Amino acid sequence: MIRNQLENTLQNLFFESPFSGDERVVLETPRQPELGDFATPLAFSLAKRLKRSPKQIAEDLATHFNAHESFSDQWLLTPVNGYLNVRIKDSYLGKLFASLSVTPPCFPSVSRKVNLEYVSANPTGPLHIGHGRWAVIGSVLASLLKFVGEEVSQEFYVNDAGNQVSVFRESVVAVRSGKPIPENGYHGQYIHDLSQFEGDPLQRVMTLQKETLSRIGVFFDVWFSEKTLHDSGRVSDTLDRLLDTGEAYKSEGAVWFRSTDYGDEKDRVLVKSDGEFTYFLADIAYHVDKLSRGFSQLINIWGADHHGYVPRVSAAIQSFAKQRVSPLTVIIGQLVSLKRDGQPVRMSKRTGEMITLDEVVDEIGVDATRYFLIHKGQDTPLDFDLSLAKKHSNENPVFYIQYAHARLCAILRKLDALGVSFPEECSWEDRLFDSKERGLLVYGLQIYDEFWLSAKNLNPSKIAHYTYDLAKCFHHFYEGCPIVTAEPSVRTQRRQILLQTQFLFQTCFSILGISAPESM
Repeated sequence: MIRNQLENTLQNLFFESPFSGDERVVLETPRQPELGDFATPLAFSLAKRLKRSPKQIAEDLATHFNAHESFSDQWLLTPVNGYLNVRIKDSYLGKLFASLSVTPPCFPSVSRKVNLEYVSANPTGPLHIGHGRWAVIGSVLASLLKFVGEEVSQEFYVNDAGNQVSVFRESVVAVRSGKPIPENGYHGQYIHDLSQFEGDPLQRVMTLQKETLSRIGVFFDVWFSEKTLHDSGRVSDTLDRLLDTGEAYKSEGAVWFRSTDYGDEKDRVLVKSDGEFTYFLADIAYHVDKLSRGFSQLINIWGADHHGYVPRVSAAIQSFAKQRVSPLTVIIGQLVSLKRDGQPVRMSKRTGEMITLDEVVDEIGVDATRYFLIHKGQDTPLDFDLSLAKKHSNENPVFYIQYAHARLCAILRKLDALGVSFPEECSWEDRLFDSKERGLLVYGLQIYDEFWLSAKNLNPSKIAHYTYDLAKCFHHFYEGCPIVTAEPSVRTQRRQILLQTQFLFQTCFSILGISAPESM
């Protein structure tokens, strides 16, 4: 990780300097690339303690850092108006870039056993585009966490208990019998379609949901049945334990969880006055079961309508885990609005007037579906324009990034057709890179920093952004740096740049779960 490596190097040199203190070196990207590849405002954070101007401190720090031979062989540090701008020396930049596909990344050690639960749609109907967003976010996050060394189990919680399931089955049975669907039942063409199949309609829906998810490359390690929680007695056992430990109490004929002890706005009902268990109690039992399976970190992706539910569940898990901080992290996925040519496409699950996830995939394909559902942060509502997703132009970000890879492959084919023997390794000494070459190399080198930060912050959309900007850097490189017609030594180097960039694209595409076409 190039940023991480540089930050650690500067931090160690700072500790050895006469200005040493508790301040941390943090790197930024300069707005003007010609000033440097990275910059740090370290001098500004020292100004108050040292009672000197940032400009003077930056100049002294630059002298100190550049005096270290091990540093100056690879980096050049220049003070500019209080900032310390760092530039990777060209020979070192070439060697680093050429090693990307050879030297595996070294991420900080992680040994967590992570349970990642997402989608968990009710088995009462087909998956819609909102489910698709959570599915893609979850699958990309799982790939990302595994890439940086986490042990991840992907889980789908099947809500196959409760009144909703009974009403769903009654709706299908009514159609099979030629009777009207109950007023509070499920409607839509899919109910009529399900009535044509024998057996349990719930199992049929689950099969269809699995098929839809597999179409977009989403697979789960565990499909956990809520019904098994009740049948095994684990919900009752959880209630007994809460009462025994004093975390729950009886009042007004009901049983309550002391969630206010954990910062919730009020205590929450576990058992209603009529003796019926609440969904909250079942959810506590489910998460306790996760902990009993040895998971140290629980990550859930829920819809926006569950936002207010997070504090009480987190409090309950914290009480069982006996930890100061709850092991549960909840990612709230915001809603998706489907559009076509800028006009809203209405959908309603209850009335059957909805566009299913399958229909979206049929219309625009798997790659476009996955990219459009991940390219914005999960905390941001998403406007999904189906017309844009089908365009074969640079307006469509999926086309833009895949065309970059296809264009790259086409150049490699041209080079192979020349019949020239290229060396496996090439020299990067005495080489001054073109600005567009530097832009691609410096940005490409930051891939593992981006992966690590994205995983650490549970923000997989950053990988989509990184891939798009990598494509932008490559297109600029292609337009400004001749390859096939270049002088032999430069052509050899630029071929190596192509090979490493191809590796970067394929790594990003693999995490995103989209294909890497070699021609378009």
